[in-house]
Amino acid sequence: MAAAASSPLRYRRVLLKLSGEALMGTGSYGIDMPVVQRLAHDIREAIAAGAEIAAVVGGGNIFRGLAGVAKGMDRATGDYMGMLATVMNALALQNGLEQAGVQARVLSAIPMPTICEAFVRSKALHHLENGRVVIFAAGTGNPYFTTDTTAALRAVEMNCDVLAKATQVDGVYSADPKQDPKAVRHDRLTYAEVLSRDLKVMDGAAIALARDNNLPVIVFSIEEPGNLSKLLRGEALSTLVSAAA
Repeated sequence: MAAAASSPLRYRRVLLKLSGEALMGTGSYGIDMPVVQRLAHDIREAIAAGAEIAAVVGGGNIFRGLAGVAKGMDRATGDYMGMLATVMNALALQNGLEQAGVQARVLSAIPMPTICEAFVRSKALHHLENGRVVIFAAGTGNPYFTTDTTAALRAVEMNCDVLAKATQVDGVYSADPKQDPKAVRHDRLTYAEVLSRDLKVMDGAAIALARDNNLPVIVFSIEEPGNLSKLLRGEALSTLVSAAA
């Protein structure tokens, strides 16, 4: 364990993409604070190892815009409601981090000064450089864009070394590993392979943005405590999406 802990970081500045569902644990709705606290502990461990962490959290545990559209809601209205759900999750993660002794700031693409800071790139970079976790909320501030696309956009803006997408499985598989025991995990994929084979890594706009800016995307499991630090040292099971396989 001591040797692993002293291993150098392969990635120093990281954009961590968390789904809203990651915050609800085994529940079917809402925020499970013990899960948030576990995630906060993992982030604290990564920062202690020398990483700089930014995060984007989805809102699907509270409201999903497309679900509202399916029931007759206007798409833009549904997306704005989903953006507000991400703000709630961002505040919960900030609270968990601060309870763990980690300074964190929520920066929203939709200004709401009574509860968090408005997103300004220079301000976000300043927070990162001073050891604070920056949590980006409210998506891009525009409807029709997912939080996957937000994650890729903010990762590029923050000059991140990698976009780490946290999921419930340890990478991208040839089929759903929960349904198909013969599913094989891919160690590496190219952006072109993800797009041409329509692999459900992230939405197409996010992958295209990562490709155009040569931003590596790593898919890994957030279910295992301490896995974020392992990922940053190149020790976690994962799938790397980059320009060359």
